[in-house]
Amino acid sequence: MEATTTATATPPSRPGRLTGMSWAHFLNDGAANYLPGVLPAILISLNLSVALAGTIMAALLMGQALQPLVGIFADRVGGRIMIALGLAGSSLGGALVGLVSGFWSLLGVLVLIGVSNSFFHPQALAGIRQLGGERPGTAMSIFMVGGEVGRGVWPALASWVVVQWGLGYLWVLALPALCTLPFLLRWAPRLPPRAANATPIAWRRHAAPLTRLVAFSTLRSLMILSVVTYVPLMWTQSGGSLTTGASFITIMLVIGVIGNLGGGRLSDRFGRRALLVVAMSVAVIMLGAFLLASGIWLWIALGVLGICLFATLPLGILIAQDILPENRSLGSGMALGLSNALAALGVMGLGPVAAFWAPSTPLWIALLGGIVSVPLAIGLPEHEAPSA
Repeated sequence: MEATTTATATPPSRPGRLTGMSWAHFLNDGAANYLPGVLPAILISLNLSVALAGTIMAALLMGQALQPLVGIFADRVGGRIMIALGLAGSSLGGALVGLVSGFWSLLGVLVLIGVSNSFFHPQALAGIRQLGGERPGTAMSIFMVGGEVGRGVWPALASWVVVQWGLGYLWVLALPALCTLPFLLRWAPRLPPRAANATPIAWRRHAAPLTRLVAFSTLRSLMILSVVTYVPLMWTQSGGSLTTGASFITIMLVIGVIGNLGGGRLSDRFGRRALLVVAMSVAVIMLGAFLLASGIWLWIALGVLGICLFATLPLGILIAQDILPENRSLGSGMALGLSNALAALGVMGLGPVAAFWAPSTPLWIALLGGIVSVPLAIGLPEHEAPSA
């Protein structure tokens, strides 16, 4: 009887919908994050200084600071329309990047992408947990894999488009999203609106663990953003090609899919805090190894770095949702969007550092931030893994 009840409670279309949502995440995060792969070409095209690289990346990411506010609104209204609006806006902005004619118009397009990204993620992340049944970590990992593959593949794909046809043809990358939008509203879970008399958020109880989690997530994001922003610049300034510099990002993010899948699945069995501590400790070692290595070891170090960093992403989001069970979209927005926006401020501040010293200097600073993140992870709340 118990098995029958469980089977009835699990919709037969759930795997298909989860796959569709992962595909939408691939398209959204690809459109929203291919900028580092073409950033050297944009700086040359618009005659901009390397010192502005951090500012340009910050313009792309600062809109994600809206994710907590979007999360509050998304939980209040429910539904799923904001997911579709987010994908549409990110893809439109991504199509316009190669058509801008100046610095300020570029910043305006990047802000549009960042704000659209804020629309997509909180509602999508809260809904994906709903599709996970008794294994939310596994469902979150599958969803996150789509985003990370998009973030990894699109910089190399965009750089190839630029090398073959020019910046003006980046709009072709938006075509898959246009074809996907009609299906997205069927794939996306419909969230119930938050009742007006629902339990209020206990901010006093949540403040300390949330602050620690946001600090940890910010330092983790600073490591990721520093690599994707400054490694291509470091490579091209040393005489390397645009496509190879973008391929470094692709290696880290695509191989990082192993971390996405492994982190979520292991957390379902063994818990989250220990995995965060181990993953960030190894990530620090791998970033240091990349900065000191050469040849094939550069690619190996970046691959292992990606596995470790992206193993922590679904865990942080799940911890945030557990800290804020009254408003899971808000928790998702704080763990992902707010931390990315704070890290973007750090990347912006590191731009002049890269111009004054070298593009590798911000990576050493990000490595120090990774060291600080380890004790922060130790102090995060643990949640019991479900029994087998």
